[in-house]
Amino acid sequence: MNVRSLKLEGGQGLRFNDFAPLRGRCNGALFIIASGPSVNEFPMARYRNVPMIAVNGSIARFVDEGVEPLFYMCDDRGVAARKGLAVAEGIKRSANAALSRSAFNEVAKQNPHLLSSANLFLLERVNRSLGRAAMSDRRFAWQVRNDPDYAVEWSLFRQKPNRIGFSRNMANGYFNGRTIAYAALQLAYHLGFDNVFLVGVDMTPEAGQFYDPKGEVVPSRLGDDYADYILPSFDLMARKVVDSRFAVYNLSQNSRLPAKIIQKITYEKLDHLLTDI
Repeated sequence: MNVRSLKLEGGQGLRFNDFAPLRGRCNGALFIIASGPSVNEFPMARYRNVPMIAVNGSIARFVDEGVEPLFYMCDDRGVAARKGLAVAEGIKRSANAALSRSAFNEVAKQNPHLLSSANLFLLERVNRSLGRAAMSDRRFAWQVRNDPDYAVEWSLFRQKPNRIGFSRNMANGYFNGRTIAYAALQLAYHLGFDNVFLVGVDMTPEAGQFYDPKGEVVPSRLGDDYADYILPSFDLMARKVVDSRFAVYNLSQNSRLPAKIIQKITYEKLDHLLTDI
């Protein structure tokens, strides 16, 4: 596997793998485990033989269940700073770990020994890739509007639509979508999975996260970003990416994401689908 390197803020070196060799290597079903309260309803042990991606603090559930994720993902420096132990556990417990440069900078501060792990990948924004000149969102969206590796919106008059997109090739970067679950969906597509099941993608910041202390709701930006970035990103994916080769289902019945965008299914339906895959 191709190995690249970069220097982090504190001067530490980071060697990381290229996503390209992993493209299309997988198939079948995949669970993406986020951190909404509905994660508590997910019988993880029952599905432990199905590949899973853990994001941010959801690794805590994997620790409790003794399950190893295929990937751990974190692209939020704030999460990496506040939940250093969780991020460290994600890197150690997962077969692979993909973090943003800012998140790796926090790992370098708190757990520098983990930078020598052989399973690391760098999450790069599509128009902010290492070693390439940064490009404006509008210019990038215009440039790749007909490129099959991407699905994008484009607007001459409004800036926000130019930030909405989906990358089918993680070697070329990803779209943030203001939620790590959306990054995980792009990774799922890149890896080649056919049926992706979302767990804990509730999008209800007022309800907190499953690992929050009882009676305490930790502040989140989900509410601020939902209308302008999160919902439009999932809507674009539903319109331009989901098809007979790539299906996405939501196991959170109370998710803020509308069922007309991401189909909500029961666990009974899930079991039927897994039987057919």
